[in-house]
Amino acid sequence: MMMNAYHEMYLRSAMNNIANMFDYAINEFGFGSDDFVPMFLGSGICRRLENGEPSVMVGICGEELAIRVIEETTGLRPEAEIDEMFYRRPDHWCGSVICYYQWLRNISYRELFDIMPYEEILSLYRTYHEADISGFADIMDSARAHMDEETNLKRIRSAYGCSQSELARRSGVSLRSIQMYEQRNKDINKGQFATIMSLANALGCRAEELFE
Repeated sequence: MMMNAYHEMYLRSAMNNIANMFDYAINEFGFGSDDFVPMFLGSGICRRLENGEPSVMVGICGEELAIRVIEETTGLRPEAEIDEMFYRRPDHWCGSVICYYQWLRNISYRELFDIMPYEEILSLYRTYHEADISGFADIMDSARAHMDEETNLKRIRSAYGCSQSELARRSGVSLRSIQMYEQRNKDINKGQFATIMSLANALGCRAEELFE
């Protein structure tokens, strides 16, 4: 049976703290999610939250968590006059469901964002913010199962006996793009025709064989 990341008694507090952390970092301190998410993942605060340390679950507020992440990763302490919130913004919901799924499946936050990037999770707000949180968990489970399936690109590359780096060198397609296609973080079906043809030529296959 799968174990949760930490005791359920801390979950509600952790969800509120992480929700406030993302909300304040993005909406009060002015960091874009593309900036703050990597900062969070590279911080000690992230690992302490994953491990369920009470000092960051219940011993500190979400605003201070955001400040500590920013200070730890940039060396600068953000200055902002924080207004008390009387409504929940989309980033607050996003932080809350992110925390819940990490707890539920006992995975790292890095793994979670590999399954679904922050902005894609945020795009679900309009449809799911008033629904039961289990609906969000079902979506993440489905995305996780889909991600675990080998892409055609990875299957053909492996059969060809070619590493990602070698394929990048032979095709002229960046290593990062190849990684993102294989991790399904980029949709190869929407890739530029010249890119797909370059990959297909390097692998000795037809372009359509690489589509999902």
